[in-house]
Amino acid sequence: MRWLITKALLLFMVTLSSGCTTQPSTLFPPSKDEQTTSIFLVNHGWHAGIVIKRIDIRQAEWPRLHAFAHMDYLEIGWGDKDYYTSLDPGPGLAAKALLLPTSSVLHLVGFRGPPESYFPYSEIIRIELSIPGFEQMVHHISKSFSRDESGTAIPLSPGNYGYSWFYASEETYHLCKTCNTWSATILQTAGCPITHAFTVNSLMSQARRFGKVILEKSEPQ
Repeated sequence: MRWLITKALLLFMVTLSSGCTTQPSTLFPPSKDEQTTSIFLVNHGWHAGIVIKRIDIRQAEWPRLHAFAHMDYLEIGWGDKDYYTSLDPGPGLAAKALLLPTSSVLHLVGFRGPPESYFPYSEIIRIELSIPGFEQMVHHISKSFSRDESGTAIPLSPGNYGYSWFYASEETYHLCKTCNTWSATILQTAGCPITHAFTVNSLMSQARRFGKVILEKSEPQ
């Protein structure tokens, strides 16, 4: 076990060193006279969710998700299947998720009203994307869903909070591809100047440079 952990940490350091620069993008930032679409990054303490307005998604770029047709917004998260779906994951599942390639899930939460009302105690960053950047991001997320023969996303179980569901994902979770690195990659596909982010603190600190904090984290009263 000690050898596995050492090997994993070495691989992690190599990954970090290879992701310290970003390439210039024609997608971001949008020009002053260009139409934009807002997305939101919500800090949940150990990972962040990406929030998008449901009506902004072109159905051709998205699997059929009938359960969320009546919602205003969708929050998308991704992670290790066993850890994410467990009510009490513990250190054993966490170690397995990091040390071994494992199957993954997408976590979708639907809600009505603005994100700052639904997540009143979480830090929320609004990011303005160009339309091409947004569509490229949505297409990248769409490819993560496992689908049945009709093109419908495959539901697995109710989600962790609110009106939510877990869906099967085509991607593999491992040390160099965690929930936060996944979110960073999603933002990169939209053109955002963000590098590899293993922790949520790294993800959010980078996002603050090109997004706008609309709600700071606070404690429930």
